[in-house]
Amino acid sequence: MKHLPPRLRVPRLLFLVNILTVSLFAGILCGERLSAAPSWPQFRGPNCQGVDDSGQPPVAFGPEANLLWKVQIPPGFSSPCVWGDHIFLTAHDAGKLSTLCIARRDGKILWQRPAPTDEVEEVHKASNSASATPVTDGKRVYVYFASFGLIAYDFKGREQWQKPLPVPFVVNGSGTSPALCGGRLILNCDQQGGKSVLLALDPRNGKTLWQTPRSDFPSGYTTPVLWKQNGAEEIVVAGSLRVVGYALRDGKERWSVRGLEAVSVCPTPALGDGQLYLMSRSLGEGGSKLPSFAELLALMDKNGDGKIAKAEAVGPLSQDGAFEFVDRDRDGFITAAEWAESEEFISKGESGIFALRAPGAGDVTETHVAWKQKRGVAPVSSPLFYRGHIYVVQDGGRVSCYNAKTGEKSFEQERLNAEGEYFASPVAAHGTVYFASTRGTVSAVQAGETLKVIARNELREPIMATPAIADSKLYIRTGNHLWAFGR
Repeated sequence: MKHLPPRLRVPRLLFLVNILTVSLFAGILCGERLSAAPSWPQFRGPNCQGVDDSGQPPVAFGPEANLLWKVQIPPGFSSPCVWGDHIFLTAHDAGKLSTLCIARRDGKILWQRPAPTDEVEEVHKASNSASATPVTDGKRVYVYFASFGLIAYDFKGREQWQKPLPVPFVVNGSGTSPALCGGRLILNCDQQGGKSVLLALDPRNGKTLWQTPRSDFPSGYTTPVLWKQNGAEEIVVAGSLRVVGYALRDGKERWSVRGLEAVSVCPTPALGDGQLYLMSRSLGEGGSKLPSFAELLALMDKNGDGKIAKAEAVGPLSQDGAFEFVDRDRDGFITAAEWAESEEFISKGESGIFALRAPGAGDVTETHVAWKQKRGVAPVSSPLFYRGHIYVVQDGGRVSCYNAKTGEKSFEQERLNAEGEYFASPVAAHGTVYFASTRGTVSAVQAGETLKVIARNELREPIMATPAIADSKLYIRTGNHLWAFGR
């Protein structure tokens, strides 16, 4: 450039700067960023699958080991949602619902915004009304409260839009989380009364792109996942009795497979090796028989009116939302017709974990199930696909592992020696699988065909939410704190 006349040097330099600038922005638009922000953008991370192999989080940790910071937060069951230096959570404290943003570098609470609702849905005594995990695309964070609907904030906490939704009647309270799939915000709204729907929204403004009825799904707690197979992009939702694939573009049902329980399907599907993995535990399978309505009347109908009031219900019928599930018209009574309808519906449920090959169209139950196992089934936590295997943890710390392609057992219901219930789903990174119990123990297990516990980490607070992994760090929500662990 030294041979150019001085008056031409500046234009030439500006030209080169412009070329570099255009190239940089083109790279960003094509997804080729110079350095991607650390992220765990929704429930169970990318596409709800629970895996981040980009770093190496610690295996051994606790109050005195590999603790980066610990911050007190309000109660809630939502999992950490991570993007860059931001962690998003929801909370329910003193009858109020809110969204929090926490600095990932030091745990400082950056902002907290209340949800615009005065009434909070009823939930199971072991649950929390702030159970839906936020989801983010790096521009906005989207939160769902069943008591209100959806709200979008920017990273400064400024509300971008809100979409009020009818409060669903879900036995034991809503458990699903919103998900971002193919640039669309997807929400599963399974509920009783024939009002279940699957929603797709434009994340920029909250406008409805499509809404698909799911009237035959009276209860469900799973989060949608995106399945790309055979050139198709489909939203997969597991629910009562069957799993369904919907076209991402327009929400039309493309295929379905029977084989799930009838009531309260909780585990979110896993993906891997070209297959989909479903799991549920059934109330009606295995020859179990519900009592006849005449037997119920003899036991509970104190006033002899031929129906059962909620105050008369005893035993299992009075627990865990069972009465509300049978009382379809919500009039406070169970009639013979309602009992017969529920008995028939529950009897169709199936328990187990099974693999589904990429399907075509219609009911493909008889043609596309690759394998199925009946034992080692968890009622709440989701299965994990990791390095060719499926991992499942049951209450009491019993772990099963299956070959993902064939269903062959590697080990089944072997003990972690970490008691408690397991509501949190397993997550994995760098060859380690993490299992978190309600008693506050996080067991680190070496991935493989035998159960090898590397560390049992005691946090001494209950863990209900699934941990998050980002930037070689673990983020764990306990009863009253958010913890960050790293080297």
